[in-house]
Amino acid sequence: MTAAPAPADPLHPPRTRFVVPVLAFCGVVVAVMQTLVVPLLPHVPELTGSTPGAAGWLVTVTLLTGAVFTPVLGRVGDMYGKRRVLLASLGVLTAGSVLCAATSDIGVLIAGRALQGAALAVIPLGISIIRDELPPTRVLPSIALMSSTLGIGAAVGLPVAALVVENFDWHTMFWASAALGLLDLLLVLRIVPESPVRTPGRFDVLGTLGLTAALVGLLLAITQGSDWGWTSAPTLGLLAGSLVIALVWGRYELRTESPIVDLRVSARPTVLLTNIAALFIGFAFYANSLVTAQMVQEPKATGYGLGASIVVSGLCLLPGGLSMVALSPVSARISATYGPRSALALAACVMAVGYVVRFFTSHSLWLIVAGATVVSAGTAIAYSALPALVMQGVPVSETGAANGLNTLMRSVGQACCSAVVTAVLANVTFVAAGRTAPTLHAYLLIFLIAAGAALLALVATAFLPARRPDRAGAAVPGTVEGTTAPAAQEGR
Repeated sequence: MTAAPAPADPLHPPRTRFVVPVLAFCGVVVAVMQTLVVPLLPHVPELTGSTPGAAGWLVTVTLLTGAVFTPVLGRVGDMYGKRRVLLASLGVLTAGSVLCAATSDIGVLIAGRALQGAALAVIPLGISIIRDELPPTRVLPSIALMSSTLGIGAAVGLPVAALVVENFDWHTMFWASAALGLLDLLLVLRIVPESPVRTPGRFDVLGTLGLTAALVGLLLAITQGSDWGWTSAPTLGLLAGSLVIALVWGRYELRTESPIVDLRVSARPTVLLTNIAALFIGFAFYANSLVTAQMVQEPKATGYGLGASIVVSGLCLLPGGLSMVALSPVSARISATYGPRSALALAACVMAVGYVVRFFTSHSLWLIVAGATVVSAGTAIAYSALPALVMQGVPVSETGAANGLNTLMRSVGQACCSAVVTAVLANVTFVAAGRTAPTLHAYLLIFLIAAGAALLALVATAFLPARRPDRAGAAVPGTVEGTTAPAAQEGR
């Protein structure tokens, strides 16, 4: 049961013209937070008096909190109001930024970064608001842009953060992120309406705790496995523990009336295979970001490195971010014309081709940028198709939770990618100019692995149930496996 949409007030019509730009801006800001500290990491031990291992937690902790809070806050938004939870997430982001800006203590910095990571739920919440509030003809291109903000923010965040690190006090980037978070809050308060769609039921506390424990154990093992050793007791213990917890949690979720994750809906072929594809797409996307910046910074003495600065290495990803902005409406049109299943298949192929290009063009800066941009173009199409496919498989009352789970799968894919890239670059090395560096073959191996991940996403897509797109667009709110979802009014 869902509440009927409230009638439009002719005296105070929602500013739907600005809803999508505001939500997309929020998504970009949140995505920028995920990569904000990457250029700073080599300097963190010196700046804070900490160890490299502690500095690495500035990235790891955002992954953990983002993975946990994204599906949970998506469900909370479905139950208690998406705009309300969106505002809370942006408030947490702002508080975390202020905390980081006001300290040089590594423990407090990690706590602030944990708060920033929790705000990743903004993106699936924004997609849910778009589905609830906009007329059907505007839904698909709008969610394409909203979903692409994950890649856009990552591509923009690296060069901007690098510029700040090289030219200003490092606290400046956190003060700037706090200001952007506050601006997001004000814009959402002013522009974005609250959705009347609610999911009845009681919040699943035990399910949330079980999901948190399983995710934290899994992601800790993945992200720390290369440091602890993949066969070490802590790594194997966490993996085994997370598996046991997941099995118990799954049994409990199937028996509770109001689960934090509806496993029956998640097991539908459309949703399950889309989430599997999302995991591999997340892997393939993140390899592009991780490897490009590091590869062009390698010294020329390696025989393949270009000795580029941090700023130049970050700028190599900027054309990819711009291509994602430009391709958002194009990818939406592909989904509307041929269906999001076809769009996701095309995206996986484009990403695989991009890595083939990168495999054969690793000595020229402009060819490296070209290959990275091709991968980003495929990512833009994929990030448009994924939420469209999810919305085909779930009722409108579960959009937030379902898109949160899909975003979680992308994050798990990114975590796996980070672990694989770290392991390859740390073990396939040679000595150049008196220092140990990854060989060219290490980078080429990563390109092959990432291309393989894209092809696995293609395989998952091939098994998705075919669905004929309608004239309004392939993923607009409508019938979902026999369930009629209330569409937003044209005037809203």
